[in-house]
Amino acid sequence: MSKRNSEDARMLQELLDTAAELSSYGVMSKSDMTRVRSLCEPPPAYTPDRIVAIRTTVVKASQAVFASMLNVSVSTVQKWESPSANKRPSGTSAKLLQMVEAKGVDALLV
Repeated sequence: MSKRNSEDARMLQELLDTAAELSSYGVMSKSDMTRVRSLCEPPPAYTPDRIVAIRTTVVKASQAVFASMLNVSVSTVQKWESPSANKRPSGTSAKLLQMVEAKGVDALLV
């Protein structure tokens, strides 16, 4: 794990711990605690097949439209979908994919 990833994980854990304390004192609602928990968990790994499935079955969009919705280049989406490119979404892109996979395209259009 890189130093940056380690720091990010530590900060997310501290945020989660703080939210849990607030929740235990009744300052934070259960629904807010659930939201914080979901925001703090890392997104899953996305394989090329999984990305294609999200794009074609959930979003039902071309690579160009999908790229625009995620604010990445068409080339990036093409590389994500190509097993030989060995490029996978991470960070914000992976979190966006997680949201779209779970909640549909409406998650991006709010």
